[in-house]
Amino acid sequence: MKKTFLFVLGAAALAACAGLQTSSEYLLRGDGYFKDGNPVRALEAYNRAVALNPDNLEAYASRGAVHFFQGNYDLAEADFKFVLDKNPYQADAYTAYGSVLAAKGNFDEALEVLNSAIALKPGKPEIFFSRAGVYFMLGRYAEAVTDYTSVINLRPAADVYNARGAAYLRLGKNELAEQDFNTAQNAKIPATLNVYSMID
Repeated sequence: MKKTFLFVLGAAALAACAGLQTSSEYLLRGDGYFKDGNPVRALEAYNRAVALNPDNLEAYASRGAVHFFQGNYDLAEADFKFVLDKNPYQADAYTAYGSVLAAKGNFDEALEVLNSAIALKPGKPEIFFSRAGVYFMLGRYAEAVTDYTSVINLRPAADVYNARGAAYLRLGKNELAEQDFNTAQNAKIPATLNVYSMID
């Protein structure tokens, strides 16, 4: 009888533990919600992930991405800065932070941050794509073309060709712009460089 009671008690404890969810599980759940276009549920999951493990930098970064895409730049900035304070070698967080700064109109600071990201990870096309966008917003179209070309050499995508075409137009290079716009129509290349995430 005593052995049976202990077995039942042990099984109940194991069942209770199996129902507990970890920070990582909430992170994965949030990623799923975000990919499915449900940012409200994604934020709930990321907030829970952070509450369960305040050192889960991926949860902060993912939450920052949701804030960014919702236009909540101050909240996004806080999350990305937190990640960088904990891990100053996280190139993806620099890229995301630079994008936030650019969205807030702090272009010079954004360029500094993106240059730091490129120094850490010179083969990452998303960084060049972000920096090219900042150059474009600053009217520095030749530098934008150079960065868009770097992206195309690393990982071609239709949105990159369209962006470079727009920069060529601003430079008065209409023939090159038309070539890029036509290439962007090619079904053999991906439509976008990155589907949703700012941080891998």
